Amino acid sequence: MAASLTRSAPPALAVEDGPDRAVARFGGRLVVAGLVALEKMAADLRPPAGKPVTLDLSEVEALDTAGAWLILQLKARLEREGADVEIAPGEPARAALIETVARALPDAEDAAPGRRGFVAWVEGIGASVVGIKDTAVSLLGFLGLTLARLTAGILRPWTLRRAALFHHMQEAGFNAFPIVALMSFLIGIVLGFQGASQLQQFGAEVFVVNLIAISLLRELGILLTSIIVAGRSGSAFAASIGSMKIREEIDAMRTLGLDPIDVLVVPRTLALLIMLPVLGFISNIAGLLGGGLMAWVDLGVSPGMFVTRLYETTGVWHLIVGMVKAPFFAIVIAVVGCWQGMLVGGSAESVGQRTTQAVVTAIFLVIVIDAVFSIFFSEMGV
Repeated sequence: MAASLTRSAPPALAVEDGPDRAVARFGGRLVVAGLVALEKMAADLRPPAGKPVTLDLSEVEALDTAGAWLILQLKARLEREGADVEIAPGEPARAALIETVARALPDAEDAAPGRRGFVAWVEGIGASVVGIKDTAVSLLGFLGLTLARLTAGILRPWTLRRAALFHHMQEAGFNAFPIVALMSFLIGIVLGFQGASQLQQFGAEVFVVNLIAISLLRELGILLTSIIVAGRSGSAFAASIGSMKIREEIDAMRTLGLDPIDVLVVPRTLALLIMLPVLGFISNIAGLLGGGLMAWVDLGVSPGMFVTRLYETTGVWHLIVGMVKAPFFAIVIAVVGCWQGMLVGGSAESVGQRTTQAVVTAIFLVIVIDAVFSIFFSEMGV
């Protein structure tokens, strides 16, 4: 028996109070044009207390995303009021539309204002730890997949995409020469100036050569180069792959039977694996030139004396210790950049967020790996 009937052309709503269940029957066109009238009807809907409710859409003539959104909002309100609500879409197409809109809506937990207090603080810490764990597992999985495909490509070089490889070597390597050389040259000048000002107090100016050479060859040369490459090339990898994902080019690759890891990730990783040691070596040379120039200007250490002192006191092991880190830094920067690009959602904002995360994560991991190597070489006495 009809308990209430509200009509407003084109949408319509009638509530039937049955013995076991209340049924809210919608009719007409539930589209954006009639959304205002439909909202008023939904706001006035008060089903009998203590009974489950069915939102019946079988008599609806037309339903769009606005109407589906309002039905879902009505369902959420009735459930907050304690009712057990079920949607009867009537047609598979309507059910699919409502399900699609429901997936796009934010979760109630995310939309609700955050709780305060010690318990909420502990929950936040736990959620962060779980998020870090999930992120680490995802990154390790992507790293393993990339290394497997990279190894397969190196063992079968004819399968590598040479055009893409040379392109990324140009973009990530050769085009970075000027900024890397300039940065290292200035760092060498700073080291020479600061070292001279301190060593002059003890009459040990000649040891500025040792300070500059060991600092650059072992640590600063390759570390600062990797940080620059992470900010320059790692962000470019994330942005380019993320943009391709937004344009659904990666889905098109899979449709054509192409593996995005082989097409996009392996050439970038191999290009950085080849070029980062070269950039590190150029960084070392530029840093030594800058340090030598400052030692000459500030301390009167001639270039010949600088080179002689460098040859006598600085062993080749210092260069090797620095260069050993380069392949590890290269893999981390490339994999993190490509991984973040693959995680991009469907918006330009997501590209920006993932690009930022790629740079921050890569720099953090580079510094961590450098610290691990420093401790290892120190314990080994190298």
